Amino acid sequence: MKFDHIGVVVADIGEGRQMLHALFGIQNWTEMFEDPVIGVFVQFGIGSDGPCYELIAPRGEKSPVSVALRTGKGILNHVAYLVSDLESAGKGLREAGWMPVAEAQPAVAYNGRTVQFFMSPLRFIVELIESPEHQHSFATDSLQP
Repeated sequence: MKFDHIGVVVADIGEGRQMLHALFGIQNWTEMFEDPVIGVFVQFGIGSDGPCYELIAPRGEKSPVSVALRTGKGILNHVAYLVSDLESAGKGLREAGWMPVAEAQPAVAYNGRTVQFFMSPLRFIVELIESPEHQHSFATDSLQP
């Protein structure tokens, strides 16, 4: 597995970008992706010396991240890894006691490649992304959504 990003749930992508810029100096952002299958808007940001962050905003009340915003739990949502074979990596996690949170599904931000979320026995979430060579396309901008 190769580390990809830390997912953070936000109510508004623009506000999340401003906060990460103020806290960590992040000003390199991908385009914002609307994912109707998963039910979220996402955008990835990276600073000069830190990890990649994914901002995740709900695409409506039925979004899987709406509960996190309402309850204030699960805001630091997941850690994501790129894998070459999602089925094999998922099998390894299941054998180690991890449980799938949902079925594998395509993700717009990864050009339709399959992603799946798993809950660890320690109660944190890992996202597996079947796209081992994926690289986000970042651009420096002025924090405009």
